[in-house]
Amino acid sequence: MQYEFRLPDVGEGVAEGEVVRWFVHEGDTVQEDAPLVSVLTDKANVEIPSPKTGKVVRIYAQEGEKVKVGGVLVTLEVAGDATAPASGAVSATPPAALTTPPPLPPSPSASAPATSVGPSGSARYLAAPYVRRMAAERGIDLATVSGSGPSGRILESDLTRAPAVRPAAVTPVPAATAVAPPAEKPRAGPPPPDADILERIPLRGIRRVIAEHMTESTHKAAHYTYVEEVDVSELIQLRDRMAKHVEKKGVRLSYLPFVVKGVVAGLRAYPRVNARFDDERQELEVHKSYNIGIATAAPEGLLVPVIHHADQKSVTDIAREIQELADKGREGKLTREEMSGGTFTITSLGALGGVLATPILNYPEVAILGVHRITRRPVYRADGTIGPADLMNLSLSLDHRVLDGIIGAQFIAVVKSYLEDPHQLFAELK
Repeated sequence: MQYEFRLPDVGEGVAEGEVVRWFVHEGDTVQEDAPLVSVLTDKANVEIPSPKTGKVVRIYAQEGEKVKVGGVLVTLEVAGDATAPASGAVSATPPAALTTPPPLPPSPSASAPATSVGPSGSARYLAAPYVRRMAAERGIDLATVSGSGPSGRILESDLTRAPAVRPAAVTPVPAATAVAPPAEKPRAGPPPPDADILERIPLRGIRRVIAEHMTESTHKAAHYTYVEEVDVSELIQLRDRMAKHVEKKGVRLSYLPFVVKGVVAGLRAYPRVNARFDDERQELEVHKSYNIGIATAAPEGLLVPVIHHADQKSVTDIAREIQELADKGREGKLTREEMSGGTFTITSLGALGGVLATPILNYPEVAILGVHRITRRPVYRADGTIGPADLMNLSLSLDHRVLDGIIGAQFIAVVKSYLEDPHQLFAELK
């Protein structure tokens, strides 16, 4: 019998997922619990196994396409009563959003692309909208492209083998007279619109999720940034002394765990900064847990794994967890739980941190802290002397809809006091 497998609910609040990779092709036989498809949901890749053993009859969603939860992913031919309904199937026909034209009779030419004829009699070719757009931009006639996808679907890779169609140059024809005038040298016309384009990179996967998330944040929240300079001279000395002991345990100790503990102290003093804004209810959700997101660079884009209950962990615990989450992020192995539940975010580029920035809120959180490069500069001290100091800027972006400037200044003042006198942090150690 044929079994329709639909995108399951892979996590609370997930409404759709993007197909990142298929591990099978149409016609393949797949075993139960073997990897079937990788789907991206909320920045986390979820590898979905096959629910049954069977032959892959049809794949409905191609790589790069989005599927709603409950949408048909694939049809399998499985052993059993042919009259029995497929488990979880609603109908034998996929949703309209996922429908692709049925296979067509073979054309006289084995290399001709699959087409169908619409109501107006015009030819239609099996290709995703972004593939059609790319073909148009490159001047490629889809009639000249042989599709290598299921049912002759034209894929992006097929376009690289197709010739571009450009208007033929018009050659001047001399007049039919005994003495022809000298031929005028034709002027060079403007280059084709895409002649200078080195590469076209589709916005897919994590990069597309980031783009959508950043767009939502900038459209909904009222961003403002408060910047403060911090003297971390004592923090550097403390970190150097602690690193000798911590790194014996295989843990690299950066300044970030100290910043996390300083942030927790600031959030305790000003709880409304440790919050998320519910736009639908127009309510500020103030949290009692201190779950600190750490922006992490990964090959596919910026990820934000979360240190849950940071107030209950020591500097060493936090350093170890940051290191483990960063490694998993670079390997693409972060789970949805490790990417969810944040109440406040810290972003840092370490030695490349620059002077200052205006971080974009990790919506719906209402605050994010940017940590910048440490620079040694001379400073005028209270006792009238001038001497060297290790200075670092902190950039705090907040949602001005719910947090006024005074809150940002007061919060940063607490964080600054802990980083300038880091021995206070021992009161935070668990």
